[in-house]
Amino acid sequence: MLRHFIISLCVATSSVAAFGGVNLPATFTTDRPMGLYNEDQGYGLDFTNSPVMGSILNGQAKTLPNEPIYYSVNVPDGNYRITLVLGSKKRAAETWVRAESRRLMVEGCKTKRGELRTVSFVVNKRNTIINAGNATAPQKVKIKPGEVGSLTWDDKLTLEFCGKAPAVQSITIEPDTTAVTLFLCGNSTVVDQGREPWASWGQMFPRWFNDKVCVANYGESGLTATSFLAQLRLDKILSELKKGDYVFCEFGHNDEKEKGPGRGAWYHYSVALKTFVDRVRERGGNVIFCTPTQRRSFKKDGTLNNTHGDFPAAMKAVAERENVPYIDLNASTKTLFETMGENGCRNLLVHYPAGTFPWQEKAFADNTHFNPFGAYEISKLIVMGLKELQSPLTQYIVSDWKDFSPANPDIKPTSDILPAPEVQQFFPWPESIFNDNRKPDGN
Repeated sequence: MLRHFIISLCVATSSVAAFGGVNLPATFTTDRPMGLYNEDQGYGLDFTNSPVMGSILNGQAKTLPNEPIYYSVNVPDGNYRITLVLGSKKRAAETWVRAESRRLMVEGCKTKRGELRTVSFVVNKRNTIINAGNATAPQKVKIKPGEVGSLTWDDKLTLEFCGKAPAVQSITIEPDTTAVTLFLCGNSTVVDQGREPWASWGQMFPRWFNDKVCVANYGESGLTATSFLAQLRLDKILSELKKGDYVFCEFGHNDEKEKGPGRGAWYHYSVALKTFVDRVRERGGNVIFCTPTQRRSFKKDGTLNNTHGDFPAAMKAVAERENVPYIDLNASTKTLFETMGENGCRNLLVHYPAGTFPWQEKAFADNTHFNPFGAYEISKLIVMGLKELQSPLTQYIVSDWKDFSPANPDIKPTSDILPAPEVQQFFPWPESIFNDNRKPDGN
């Protein structure tokens, strides 16, 4: 039985219309097992077989879950402030919180028995509809087939509670129109990867900001700067962007594969980047470029091959010409990879022998895409880049932040790949219930 689990669904006007007409009271308290999510109700436990799973959250259950617990609510597009009271009166707890597609919001919040702690963050929720208020000419983002049905583009805001012993006493969800939004544009190294064991820096990035900032990740595997524009993803961003928001762009991995007349780093790619700058600035937004992350491709002398050709230089040239601040992620990941070595840097990537995961039949050897620990490390490089730029965004960095150097990573240089449990010492990422044997597009 789920008791004393309070869901406060606060809206600015206490009007159900603020939640798209779903019949949600301003404050909802249940003394019965919380139901599973359904469209008519508009909220509830999601992706789980039993409504009593919710009793685990507030410490009522005698056993702890082996998998995450999900809670979803149907809300319109926008930013939402989430306030959680974490902890249990009956036991010690350790709670991780992720949002939407494995977007890290709270990392391992530990509470003693009887201790309660309040945390707050802002989550961006979106669907594919652009300019929803325009009944005569609504448009939609042209998402890829693999994105259909994902938590990224649906009508729900989904929270995921996980860890060794998660405990949540209450959830408050309310619209937020004041947080500075950081819109992320990019490819598979940026996107909120929805399935284990893949991960990208964009989904770890929210971890490093307080509740004055909201990260909205629009990246997707396989995209180029031009295909991002063609699929109307920037149009969707601009329909949500307010003056003073930021748009981060990291492209290059897939752009180099575009062939034909007018293609290449110095024309097609550069023109697309200039389009981002012009359109974002026209709406009062700020642009930050990020040069592409390195691939694990080593020379015999222990240094990396330049697999991106002129694309990093072309991005820098556009940035300098247009006075756009840029983070040289290409350079910092080069230092990180070379510091860890040809074998050691596999600990950052999806390199796992067959059987590492119960559902894994074949070995993974991916030299492009990051595992959760690698994504976590790369996200720190982005934060360090902002600090080097002396960006105004640095005022919103969380209080427990510690400066990071790619020449001194959290895992010291090693001659071989470490077993997954050993990597977990440095970053004990709880696995979600979603997994995939297929490499993301753009490998």
